[in-house]
Amino acid sequence: MTDHTILIVDDEDAIRDMLVMALEIAGFRCLEADNIFEAHKTILDEKPSLLVLDWMLPEGSGVELLRRLRRDSVTEQLPVIMLTAKTAEANIIQGLEVGADDYVTKPVAPKELIARIKALLRRSSGDTKKDQLLFGDLLLDRRSHRVFVANSSVDVGPTEFKLLLFFMTNPNRAYTRGQILDHVWGSNVYVEERTVDVHIRRLRKALQCPSGDLSSLIETVRGMGYRFTPAPQEKS
Repeated sequence: MTDHTILIVDDEDAIRDMLVMALEIAGFRCLEADNIFEAHKTILDEKPSLLVLDWMLPEGSGVELLRRLRRDSVTEQLPVIMLTAKTAEANIIQGLEVGADDYVTKPVAPKELIARIKALLRRSSGDTKKDQLLFGDLLLDRRSHRVFVANSSVDVGPTEFKLLLFFMTNPNRAYTRGQILDHVWGSNVYVEERTVDVHIRRLRKALQCPSGDLSSLIETVRGMGYRFTPAPQEKS
């Protein structure tokens, strides 16, 4: 049994029952809500570790609740996975821009959702503050401000270093160019979105070296932006 409590917000009893069963078998404590008002009260009272949030809900959408959570300093850091039947890219972008940490479309395999929950909880636990980040042959050292591929030093510029640091501390999540600009350049700096593409190309080129080509770890998400996806056998 883990110390984590997961709140599942969905108006379909069958889906909640399925997810609760799978998550409890995986060792999580589960809470349930079928509307945004009950969900918000439960969040404030029970302080769950993570929220699995359906988009379409009675009496208000999951996006409305997510906006409310992100405006409140008490709940702004709560990890949220959107779980929805909406598969259009515009919906995915909207969900991420509103503040979802991950986006899973229905029908979802419970094992996939559990894997995403565990990954998100690891990222939220403070592990991302360590001095060294390691994914397989790719190592980033915060203190020395250096990057290594298979133990060989890689020459990256300061912006590319910050970009790679951002990706490595937020793996397996797709980001729009606007989100990347806000996180890496800062929301108060005006930079055109195509600037992201330029630095992505530079970073990929830097990761193509004699000791190994890891440029494919940075994936282009068509119509949206980019995602850093480590190989399945690699660990942070």
